[in-house]
Amino acid sequence: MWKRASWFAAAACAAFTLAQSRPAEACGVNGCDGGVPGPMPVNQDGENVLFVLNPGEVEVHIQISIDPDTNAQKFAWLVPIAQIPEFEVGSQPLFDALLQASVPQYGLSQSFEQCGDDSISGGLTSPNGGTDGGFDSGSTGEATSGAPGEDPVLLKTTAGAFEIVVLQDKTVAPIKQWLIDNDFLWIDGADDTFQQYLDEGQVIVALKLAGGADEGDVHPIVLRYPSDENCFPLRLTRFSSVQDMDIRVFLLASGRAAPTNYRHVLVNPLKIDWFGFASNYKDVIGKAVDELEADGLAFVTEYAGATSITAPFTFNVYNPNWNEAPFVGLPPEQVINYLNDQGLTNCFDSSFCFYNHPLIEGLLGEYLPVPDGLTPEEFYSNLGVYSQQIDAMKWGDGSAFSAALVDRVIAPGLHAQDLLDTYPYLTRMYTVISPNEMIADPTFHINPDLDDVDNVRIAGNYNLCDGNSVVTLPDGREIFVPDGGPWPDFIGEMWWAEEISQVALKGKPMHLVNNTAAINTKIEEWNKSHGWPRSDAATGTAGSTGDDDAGCGCTSDQPQNGAALLGVAGLGLLALRRRRR
Repeated sequence: MWKRASWFAAAACAAFTLAQSRPAEACGVNGCDGGVPGPMPVNQDGENVLFVLNPGEVEVHIQISIDPDTNAQKFAWLVPIAQIPEFEVGSQPLFDALLQASVPQYGLSQSFEQCGDDSISGGLTSPNGGTDGGFDSGSTGEATSGAPGEDPVLLKTTAGAFEIVVLQDKTVAPIKQWLIDNDFLWIDGADDTFQQYLDEGQVIVALKLAGGADEGDVHPIVLRYPSDENCFPLRLTRFSSVQDMDIRVFLLASGRAAPTNYRHVLVNPLKIDWFGFASNYKDVIGKAVDELEADGLAFVTEYAGATSITAPFTFNVYNPNWNEAPFVGLPPEQVINYLNDQGLTNCFDSSFCFYNHPLIEGLLGEYLPVPDGLTPEEFYSNLGVYSQQIDAMKWGDGSAFSAALVDRVIAPGLHAQDLLDTYPYLTRMYTVISPNEMIADPTFHINPDLDDVDNVRIAGNYNLCDGNSVVTLPDGREIFVPDGGPWPDFIGEMWWAEEISQVALKGKPMHLVNNTAAINTKIEEWNKSHGWPRSDAATGTAGSTGDDDAGCGCTSDQPQNGAALLGVAGLGLLALRRRRR
């Protein structure tokens, strides 16, 4: 399944949420993901949204997900917004590319002390790594009259698999009643909060799956409207959220983006479990953004740099071979042949049928459904054999399938690729937040004076002959590790955040908290208490690491470091592929 969660916001900082048919299972803005099987550097579950930053216009791409254990037809999504937006189908492969390309990666390169004498290599050879997430180192519809106090409906429209309605009134009651009467679920307990938005002159956008659609048809939604403010809504989210919800914001722009009304945090790298590939990453981020001065309203930057980092992962975002025209008038027995030729499917025998876009299987199920008693692999790989069982009424002359292919696959893919080609800079930010902290809607801006942030964080582990080791962090600081692991717990070291900053429209961040000196002092005390660095008498004359079979030594040169990095990245990619099985 290709499901994730997300939201949408408005020019005046709108908010959004989901209502589920079984409240006990509601788990966040648009449901919650399960754990990713297998190891990976950083878990990527959570809420994901993409902003495209343009002067005077907001374009936001929202990942929608539905809990597979709930009734898809009992899904609803509500958001107040300053004015009626344009609606389009979004691209799930675009989100996949953004997630895979920019995921934070933590790992260790290995080097070894040359044993047999008392010399050491003179330190670690640390690979080039990034900083630890910081600053320093298409729709149709017609509007109705719908004046406030009359019919609350301003617009009815559709976008892909979703029915959309925009409503407005002076009070919540008529809107609430209309939504309930028309099978849109209301959010219990949110009446007063919605009334605040109505008092500000906002409209309410409601979205649900069209009749016959299920979770396999779910896709991202794009909303576009005039505004200079890019806002992630959280105030209403608290009504259906969970504790410690992951929120991830991507921003495509001309330069690096930063939070406007939230703080920015640089985490303390001593808190990361470097030997565990940052398995405690979420816990560290959650505690760092809860520090005093951040107060639960803060983001870390996971990546900031060239958008071209996504290039290796965009193979199924858009393909110029995609073409809807051949399907008009096409006999249904030939559909898979043409989809295979265009690279949208790989169906060749009764045991194998792979869909190269997350919506293709749903489209086939809608217009070329699998007959009872057959598997999709059997049917789609042998349409000629089962031609008498094809639902000719559903297929028609192929024009409906052709139009849906454009609407849900081709046009969104072309637009997604255009965004990646047009906007040279990608920023990825992340936070962990709980319902009681959702008191303000974060907004974002471009600051051209901020530095890039690498998503690859590789430390160097120098293995000593006595069984201990020394880890050099990506920023160059050395940490003595007794017995070669596990990662130590630094007694008395209490700072989860190294820096907490406010970021203006220009210039470097203004530090509200800077714990760097205190952290450096703690590192020095820790190392000295374990006899590191060694005294001149203990070390003798510094030598070099060896690559022969003498003693127990070998060296980790740059190719080995690269291999370690590839291993970390590969784990993340493997987990992502498993998740989208």
